[in-house]
Amino acid sequence: MKIAYQGEPGAYSEAASRQLNPAAQLLACKSFEDVFEVVASGPANYGVLPIENSIGGSIHRNFDLLLDHQLPIVGELEQPVVHHLLALPGRSLDQVRRIYSHPQALAQCDRFLRSLNGVEIIATYDTAGSAKMIADGHLDDAAAIASARAAEVFGLVPLKSAIQDFENNTTRFLVIGRRPFSTSPPDKTTIVFTLTNEPGALFKALSAFALRGIDLTKLESRPVPGRKWEYLFYADLTAARDDLPCARALAHLAEFAPMLRVLGSYPSYKPSSADQPADPFEIHA
Repeated sequence: MKIAYQGEPGAYSEAASRQLNPAAQLLACKSFEDVFEVVASGPANYGVLPIENSIGGSIHRNFDLLLDHQLPIVGELEQPVVHHLLALPGRSLDQVRRIYSHPQALAQCDRFLRSLNGVEIIATYDTAGSAKMIADGHLDDAAAIASARAAEVFGLVPLKSAIQDFENNTTRFLVIGRRPFSTSPPDKTTIVFTLTNEPGALFKALSAFALRGIDLTKLESRPVPGRKWEYLFYADLTAARDDLPCARALAHLAEFAPMLRVLGSYPSYKPSSADQPADPFEIHA
């Protein structure tokens, strides 16, 4: 099995991919678009994409890409995220003048970053890629916010550990693929729809599910490209698409939604009873 993810080795998406299948061959991709392409064209069986973080919120680009492509969501998982400030061996925090990381990681460490003086904060495409840049460029005055695994891969050391704003920092990932990943029955469905701009339209749409006892665990709006002040609504439903109440709710919604598409019906994430492995650099107060 081959699984594609965005980022360098040591990225949190790599950790999520290994959680999906520790024995799989992993394909590192430069961008989220590349993940979709290698799954659609065949080199990879599945792709793992971050969709939301418990601190930083949604990864909007991946909502847009789910709509742009025909690859269904076939699963989901959650990955604990512990951020470390990494630098070259022998460096100290007071020598750091630049900090690099992905915008989501920077947002998740906002309180720590605001406590620093005279340090430039620079957004990059990837957490582990930032660590690689420091190692490859021998950047003595720079540090990266990345994982413990990235420190091991690129020979860096932590100047400060567990710097995220909240201890229980978690990222939810979606699994995309051309065929189902798990034999477990689906119990969650993700949809996207549009509505006409009239009073009560969203209330009417949500009532299609509320009246049938279907919970929505997420509702996200995104602009419709090229159509000013019109919006797409993404929703996660706690039911399989083919369950009779859900099927009837979708048919009800389709009666007045100009566009409705099911992005996937899949088994929801269920945490293992086993404890997560401890992060080697994690520091508890």
